[in-house]
Amino acid sequence: MNQQTVRLSAHEVTPVGLWSLRAGAPTVAVVVPLNVPGRTAQSRNLTRRFTRTALQTLVNTGARPTLIDSSAPERPNPALAEGADGVLVLGGGVAASSVHGAEAPVLEEHGVDRRADLYALDLLHRALDRDAPVLAVGRGSHLLHLACVGARVPGVGTAPRHRGEPGQPVRLDEEVSLEPGSRLATLFGTGRITVRSHEHRPLDLVGPELRAAAVADDGVVRAAEHRDRTWVVGVQWHPEDAHGSGPDRRKLFSAFADQARSSRRGASEAALAAA
Repeated sequence: MNQQTVRLSAHEVTPVGLWSLRAGAPTVAVVVPLNVPGRTAQSRNLTRRFTRTALQTLVNTGARPTLIDSSAPERPNPALAEGADGVLVLGGGVAASSVHGAEAPVLEEHGVDRRADLYALDLLHRALDRDAPVLAVGRGSHLLHLACVGARVPGVGTAPRHRGEPGQPVRLDEEVSLEPGSRLATLFGTGRITVRSHEHRPLDLVGPELRAAAVADDGVVRAAEHRDRTWVVGVQWHPEDAHGSGPDRRKLFSAFADQARSSRRGASEAALAAA
């Protein structure tokens, strides 16, 4: 199939109701590689569905998403993300092993775009530096880990798969345990939730700056939160999959949007105090 026929445009993921949001709505920079190398019609449609669901859910919470295509030939000015009240980093393919510091190719790499990963990493560093609310999903959670750890991720490619085996559906519903006292445990009000998984090579999302928030039954940390920042969460599953739990997706995105709203309100109050 001709590569040009499977490219995804920003227009195709535009959510309903975007332009009717009230003035002063919190803004969210949504960082996603729309067109990774090796794009197929199937992966294009998956990215379209996931991205549009994420953007639509944000609009439904009253937040105004700004799409930032990290795979665009000309990357948007980082100031576009720095001016947002929150940053959402979505998935799409696999984070380049070379970005993680791996010296040899990793099995099952697909959709790798080193330039997109480095660009997203820069935006994550800037968001962390200003303590902006961050939600990182799938590939985004790998990049969040690298932004916080700043070194090679141990065990790249060695953790058990969290996706369907050959002959099974690619995306699986699996239960994870939420760590007591974590933001996710407080948010969901329970010790276990079912998540939508599609990970070729999950990573233990922990480090000096990241603590576990959710753990799979095989012991792999599936979600983490920043120890010092106000609200930074990475989930190694896909809440933006419309085939997963709608109520859980709305809870997570609403909590993130509320943090963006608080960030906006705090910035406005600081500006007034300085005037």
